[in-house]
Amino acid sequence: MGATATASTADTSPNFDQTSEFYPDEVSVFPPTHDGLKFWQFMIAGSIAGSIEHMAMQSLGSIIKLEGLAGLYRGIAAMGLGAGPAHAVYFSVYESSKKFLSIGNPNNAMVHAASGVFATVASDAVITPMDVVKQRLQLKGSPYKGVVDCVKRVVREEGFGAFYASYRTTVLMNAPFTAVHFATYEAAKRGLMMEVSRGDDESLLVHATAGAAAGALAAAVTTPLDVVKTQLQCQGVCGCDRFSSSSMRDVIEAIVKRDGYGGVMRGWIPRMLFHAPAAAICWSTYEAVKSFFQQLNGK
Repeated sequence: MGATATASTADTSPNFDQTSEFYPDEVSVFPPTHDGLKFWQFMIAGSIAGSIEHMAMQSLGSIIKLEGLAGLYRGIAAMGLGAGPAHAVYFSVYESSKKFLSIGNPNNAMVHAASGVFATVASDAVITPMDVVKQRLQLKGSPYKGVVDCVKRVVREEGFGAFYASYRTTVLMNAPFTAVHFATYEAAKRGLMMEVSRGDDESLLVHATAGAAAGALAAAVTTPLDVVKTQLQCQGVCGCDRFSSSSMRDVIEAIVKRDGYGGVMRGWIPRMLFHAPAAAICWSTYEAVKSFFQQLNGK
């Protein structure tokens, strides 16, 4: 019965040329994604890129001014622990979402933006606790001796939930950040490939320039949300205000009352100057590792 049905279906189907690029030679239970890479390869590429970016760029300007070179490295251990796994989730979810949503139109900016939002919801669950530790360790006069001491004291004194007090705000901040970031990166990369590479192979210059543009623009438009997130993460420590709830509205009202409307845009220029090179490093590394895997896979 099954053989007859199959044969009948085959006989009545249109006679498409199955030697074209749309018909792969073999079908795998776990097929490669749109760039010819496996899900785990995207994870490794993202993990390497995220680790290098965070280790290279962590709070450079403000920490040097406040506490000198010694303060620069305080908190990097915390971010190093979380950056790799978080970026592994970040890029692999982005690539998978982009593949799923962009069927028939790989250059759709809305698809890139939506895929970025999905990516940040997943990765922020991994990075938020380590970000809280990093922020507290980098406060001037921080009472914590290191990563382990900070984790123990926060759990003992405030409960485990303190690590996720800013999660909702972090997601709300990073969702528009990644939407702008990924859409800008993909568009800038596509445009630069036509101008710089003349549509040929992608280059380090293309990835770095597109990444820098994406990072700078996304950072500028999400500065108010970043200010709110930092206030929530550091509340009650070293004289920082403590809030009765994690409501963004309450925090914004407190900032405006204390510092005026300019307070919600505090640090937007340093933030832009930080995210531009950080994104350039991250995207260049990520694309380089992807290229390595593609060559390894014979693509």
